[in-house]
Amino acid sequence: MRKRAVVQVRRPGMFRWAVVMGAVLVAVGACALPGSGDGLVGERLTEFPAIDRSVLTPAQVAVVAAAETEFADPGSGADYSEGTDEPWCANFVSWVLREAGMPLANPNSGSWRIPGVYTLQEYYESRGRFVAFDPGYRPTTGDVILYGPGSRYGQHTNIVLVAEGATVTTIGGNEGDIVRIERWEPASVPDIDIVGYGRL
Repeated sequence: MRKRAVVQVRRPGMFRWAVVMGAVLVAVGACALPGSGDGLVGERLTEFPAIDRSVLTPAQVAVVAAAETEFADPGSGADYSEGTDEPWCANFVSWVLREAGMPLANPNSGSWRIPGVYTLQEYYESRGRFVAFDPGYRPTTGDVILYGPGSRYGQHTNIVLVAEGATVTTIGGNEGDIVRIERWEPASVPDIDIVGYGRL
């Protein structure tokens, strides 16, 4: 990406294109860039966590099952994006919720796929299911975390699998260009920039 930027400075037409594309990514809410290893905030899990599903609602069980399936056999970013090559964290969230039988509805297109973090937040707000960040709010299984552009991830989103005390375990797509599960403590990460939560 940086090498292209140098070339684009030498070609004004290409530079303008890069500026426009950068604005588009900000507008749709780009998540962690493909290939980025940055933004990891806790313990990376290599196996799907043991989750007591007997204490979950049927909707939560469906989200956990869909997430487990994707973790066991993950697709590429384009697989979650209907073949489109773009940042795919919100597409991954959209995919898991659709596979769980709770498809989203893109407010712009009506599609099950919401590719932008901003648009994902608008979706939850329009349905009265958005909770602005509050240190006292305790997310639950199936909640969607929405991060602002100032976070270590960049603008990003992922799904809560487990929340126990101050610790959350999340699954997300496009985290280092893969599907990743992490166990971490939001309060111990000062630059995580959580904007809020989309409630299941």
